[in-house]
Amino acid sequence: MEILKALYRGARVLILDEPTAVLTPQESETLFGTLRQMVAAGLGIIFISHKLDEVLRVSHRIAVLRAGRLVAVLPAADADKAMLAEAMVGRSVEMPRRGAAPAPAGAAACELCGAFVQAPGDPRGRPLLDGVDLRVHPGEIVAVAGVSGNGQAVLAELLCGQRALDAGTLQVAGHALPPQPRAFVDAGVARVPEDRHAVGVVGDLALWENAVLERYHWPAYARHGVMRRRAAMADARALIERFDVRGTEAAGVHTVTSRLSGGNMQKLILGRVLTVVGAQRRGPEGASVAGNPPPPPPLIVANQPTWGLDIGAVAYVHQQLLDAAAAGSGVLLISEDLEEVFALADRIAVMHHGRLGAARPAPAWTLAGIGLAMAGASPGPAIAAAEAAP
Repeated sequence: MEILKALYRGARVLILDEPTAVLTPQESETLFGTLRQMVAAGLGIIFISHKLDEVLRVSHRIAVLRAGRLVAVLPAADADKAMLAEAMVGRSVEMPRRGAAPAPAGAAACELCGAFVQAPGDPRGRPLLDGVDLRVHPGEIVAVAGVSGNGQAVLAELLCGQRALDAGTLQVAGHALPPQPRAFVDAGVARVPEDRHAVGVVGDLALWENAVLERYHWPAYARHGVMRRRAAMADARALIERFDVRGTEAAGVHTVTSRLSGGNMQKLILGRVLTVVGAQRRGPEGASVAGNPPPPPPLIVANQPTWGLDIGAVAYVHQQLLDAAAAGSGVLLISEDLEEVFALADRIAVMHHGRLGAARPAPAWTLAGIGLAMAGASPGPAIAAAEAAP
């Protein structure tokens, strides 16, 4: 529709910023065909995307920006993904990938049964979640794919205590939790929100304050209602070092968080949630308590964890999620990036209009099949035929 508006006004140059973000693979193919027709008719198109496969497919020439500077312009025919990735971050990048799926063991890290959430104030309207069943085991990564706006955000809010069920049950590590964010934080649920700027951090606060933002009430950081700044800053310094948070050279833990790049802000969030349990292991004066390393978070809810990041930061985030799963965390990955889904997931489920299909092993899916499921096709002949096609 937006492209039609621009053409109706007589535009001769179209600037498309992440145009496939809310499209299924089949819809993306249709868009690419339309773009080729427009170029043949004399239009100029600037195609902005972090999806390198798409960039290589649709472009004649590729320009690469890094830190606000133009660092490369080259014909698409002479480029490949590795070359573009290196130009984007200034070094070679090797993308991590998930190995063999682990065998389920122990109690589920998270279990939803018949989850139903009705839209507030609209009891007759379509439910936001409609009978969702989902189980995530310790040590596995389950991905939820789907076009934006089909209930993924509601699912993430539910699993972080920000929404209540209208029907159904939810258990985390075998326990039912009240629909309160504090209860989920205290249970060790690690939340990586979709919007890191508006929800993940408070940009005007210092880095050390954001590092303990979700657990400032814990004994590690507060005593008799007084903030234990020394302990909080010590943990923030350790977080900066362990998770390689850059952009803090001048002010250290006092760096205003809004000054961090998107990738470093995401590292801060990952550090905060992946070290959550260790923050409780302190003595009365804030000194670290010796002993075995703290256990990993039982559940990580990662909602669009690499949105808007360069490929170097994407590789870093992916490796952190893989390491967390290897340490025993159950990871729920909610992503609209199918390349990310296939690279990380042990099992994949597709959400459409608030309904979640069965989570199938990642090798059982094809790009065509998952695209049809994202468009609402039920498991059956259509998807089977698409998956069987060469």
